[in-house]
Amino acid sequence: MANDRSLVRASDIGLWAFCHRAWWLAHVKQAPHQNPQLLAHGVARHVAHGADLQRAQWLQRAGVWLLIIALFALLALLALFAARWLF
Repeated sequence: MANDRSLVRASDIGLWAFCHRAWWLAHVKQAPHQNPQLLAHGVARHVAHGADLQRAQWLQRAGVWLLIIALFALLALLALFAARWLF
C-alpha cells in the first residue's frame, strides 16, 4: 500500500502545493532529502502527536463513561432517598 501511487494522499497534496519541485524530486526522482535529521525529527513528532491524539480520545471516552456511571449512582441514591422519605 505504501508504494501504491494510484491514491492521492492529503500529505502529497500539501507537499505539492508547498513546493512542486520538492514533491517531484522526492516522489518521482526519489532524490534524498537535504536534511534527513530534520525529516526524521518531523516523522517522530508526527508519531508522538498521533499517540497524544489516541490518548486524548481514550481519556475522552473514559470521561464519558465515568459521567454515565456517576449519573446512574446519583439516580440510585435519589431513588433510595425517595424510598425512605415516602415510606
